[in-house]
Amino acid sequence: MALKVELKPHERIIVGNCVITNTDQRARLLIDGENVPILRERDILTPETADTPAKLVYLAVQLMYISPDPQSQHGTYFNLVRDIVTAVPSSWPVIEGINNNIMSGDLYRALKEARKLIAYEAQLKDQYEATHPKADISSAA
Repeated sequence: MALKVELKPHERIIVGNCVITNTDQRARLLIDGENVPILRERDILTPETADTPAKLVYLAVQLMYISPDPQSQHGTYFNLVRDIVTAVPSSWPVIEGINNNIMSGDLYRALKEARKLIAYEAQLKDQYEATHPKADISSAA
């Protein structure tokens, strides 16, 4: 069954190891094939945009997903995950979901689980900021 993808003007998509950029009009694509990695621009992280530990994990999984040799990213991924679990043990259930999908070879589902890790990280950050407001430096003078 073909995957239907509609691209906005100038939107990019990764299909296999190719980046496809749409022209200035909407386009509809039908992509037919097995085991071809496909990522829409909104789901792509770059090293520049991977600015948190959870986003770095997502980037490592993304590189596994689009790589012809996913195992080449395993070392980076597992080092990142070890650091996160050490710092935030409560993240283990989400990371376990990512690990299970990686080990079963379902890297697209691992990416979906990695998005949950990013959301969990943001939730923890919001909770921290709500309970630890920044001190007003101007009143200290």
